[in-house]
Amino acid sequence: MKNGELIGEMIAWEAGEPKRINHFLKVYGFAKAIASREQLSSATMNLVETAAILHDIGIRPALEKHGSSAGALQEEEGETAARDLLTRCGYQDQEFVNRICWLVGHHHSYEEVHDIDHQILIEADFLVNLNEKNAPAEEIQRARDNIFKTFTGKQFLEQIAPSQRQEV
Repeated sequence: MKNGELIGEMIAWEAGEPKRINHFLKVYGFAKAIASREQLSSATMNLVETAAILHDIGIRPALEKHGSSAGALQEEEGETAARDLLTRCGYQDQEFVNRICWLVGHHHSYEEVHDIDHQILIEADFLVNLNEKNAPAEEIQRARDNIFKTFTGKQFLEQIAPSQRQEV
């Protein structure tokens, strides 16, 4: 299945929730751009892009089961929801499916990030979240210092958080 088809499946999954649809599309765009500019292999790029499309799939089941979409609940519910959707969509490479599900289930886990696919997913989600919530300068600075590791992610953060740049 191509990413466009998977995006269609996620739009159907999130039907009636345009903010969530727009959010995952923006995360996908940033993840794809970061992965490309960091010159990842095509296999790793595919992992990053697919995980970005599915990263918030756990919100709906978390809300339905727990009445909350807290990060830990998204992660918990997201792994199962992602596996179900990937299986229904015909993904057969179990190593790939397992990695996507792991990434979905850890996209709010910022400690001990060892792999570039995980790092880029977190950075892309942060770029969108910081912007969507109009984060204050100190929160952006903390994210810059503690979360962002890739050159491209840091560059994008500087460029989309212009309030952090010195006025000329």
